[in-house]
Amino acid sequence: MKTLGIPQISTGDMLRDHVRKGNAVGTKVEAKMKAGILVRDEVVNRLVEERLGQPDAAHGFILDGYPRTQAQAETLCGMLAGRGAEAVVIHLVVDYNEVIARLTGRRQCPVCGTLYNVKSKPSKVPGVCDLEGAALIVRDDDREEVIRERLDAYQKQTRALIDFFREKGKRLYDVDASSEPPEAVFRKILALIQ
Repeated sequence: MKTLGIPQISTGDMLRDHVRKGNAVGTKVEAKMKAGILVRDEVVNRLVEERLGQPDAAHGFILDGYPRTQAQAETLCGMLAGRGAEAVVIHLVVDYNEVIARLTGRRQCPVCGTLYNVKSKPSKVPGVCDLEGAALIVRDDDREEVIRERLDAYQKQTRALIDFFREKGKRLYDVDASSEPPEAVFRKILALIQ
């Protein structure tokens, strides 16, 4: 996150990058991602551990989309302990219907990866990237049926992590992110963690 001077590490972005490259990891995970099924813990844990070992993550990082299972959370706690780092968990609280509306409205530039939203952050020319002039795409994982599958997986696996982190004594904050713009939510989060 440029504002904080630390990287935002998105497991989804890492996995999509492997799919784009067509390498062994990408080939292994592509069908699961298109179906909205979580990628195996071992694969995601390895990618996160490799990424956290890069120099720009030495002084902190923001994890986006990780951990999603208790096994991933346990692995993360071990990684952080090994680095002498403390976890701060932000639980963004948003109604499911709002999540579906936001994600189905998301568009991405296939060239530079810039994200837009047809309602909340449209491009200047509808359907065209402001930076590259490329036609914007809807990612496979932003289709409504895939989003619903991901939300179901969240309910079954990820929601329990809130209790897991609380029981472990980690700093965990619930932040209402349902109606305010991202900048306002970001300011709330900064106020909590500083």
